[in-house]
Amino acid sequence: MWLSPDPRPAIRDRALAIGFDAIGFCSADLGPEARERLRDFLAAGHHGDMGWLADRADQRAHPRALWPDARSVIALGLSYAPEDDPLASLDQPDRATISVYARNRDYHDIVKGRLKHLAQFLVSRFGSEVKVFVDTAPVMEKPLGMRAGLGWQGKHTNMVSRQHGSWLFLGEIYTSLDIPPDPPHADRCGTCARCLTVCPTEAFPAPYRLDARRCISYLTIEHHGPIPLELRPLMGNRIYGCDDCLAVCPWNRFAVPTAHEKLRGRADLAAPALADLAGLDDAGFRALFAGSPIKRIGRNRFIRNVLNAIGNSADPSLRPVAEGLVADPDPVVAEAARWAAGRLGAGE
Repeated sequence: MWLSPDPRPAIRDRALAIGFDAIGFCSADLGPEARERLRDFLAAGHHGDMGWLADRADQRAHPRALWPDARSVIALGLSYAPEDDPLASLDQPDRATISVYARNRDYHDIVKGRLKHLAQFLVSRFGSEVKVFVDTAPVMEKPLGMRAGLGWQGKHTNMVSRQHGSWLFLGEIYTSLDIPPDPPHADRCGTCARCLTVCPTEAFPAPYRLDARRCISYLTIEHHGPIPLELRPLMGNRIYGCDDCLAVCPWNRFAVPTAHEKLRGRADLAAPALADLAGLDDAGFRALFAGSPIKRIGRNRFIRNVLNAIGNSADPSLRPVAEGLVADPDPVVAEAARWAAGRLGAGE
């Protein structure tokens, strides 16, 4: 039985007042297509080192397996649309390109804080049980967002919104309330394939399919060891994440720059000098990226990424920077330094 009167207007008004930019409602279940896509993704090994995707696959594919009392899902979105071209720094080989989402505060904290505020409203107003989730939980947030009408899962496998383009952080509230669902959103990619053809590493074996093992975001964030040699030259100066497939989406023309101050890019992270980043020790790394999602990968993985960009720079003035790290205590960093120095003409 759905609540009467319909609770959606009150919940929607409160969510927008808290600062969310998009909200929709759906039942706490997923159709067979989402489950089949997840099963095929895992069976192909496209998740790479991300074993946590496979470990809790059943809870991811079945919301009520994660929480049996869930009856409805409130899907929410927070815009992080950039003010400037996120790909502008790709043409500056002595500078680093950092994904838009990581140029300021960690979105997990921002989204979860607002989810908790809305959850408190649900408890006090409707007496419901609730659980809040961001993408650290086994939740298929993009299929749920599509079922709730926030947008659709584009050919690049990310959420696309008619209003916010490809720039939405997602969060969910599972609730014991029976809430009328919103209409699911139709796929509006049409014949466009810009997101597929722009990928530097050809990480999309087919539309709506991602091989994370070739994805620059995966390689720079989730992957712990040395970056595969054949992929390094294709990564350019991208040192944390990659926005190429998101940035070329035509629906971005409707997006306006985010109004959330903590999600606006810091000026010092727009195109930082590779030489400066390579000189960070652990304390300097932690100080520069305090409160940032970049801090999660640690200094060593970060410097590995910076050295990969230095090796791709074709700038001989950066060779001494790479050579200065060939004796780094971390073997992955040291190997990346030798590779970068070799690319710049030093040899080994």
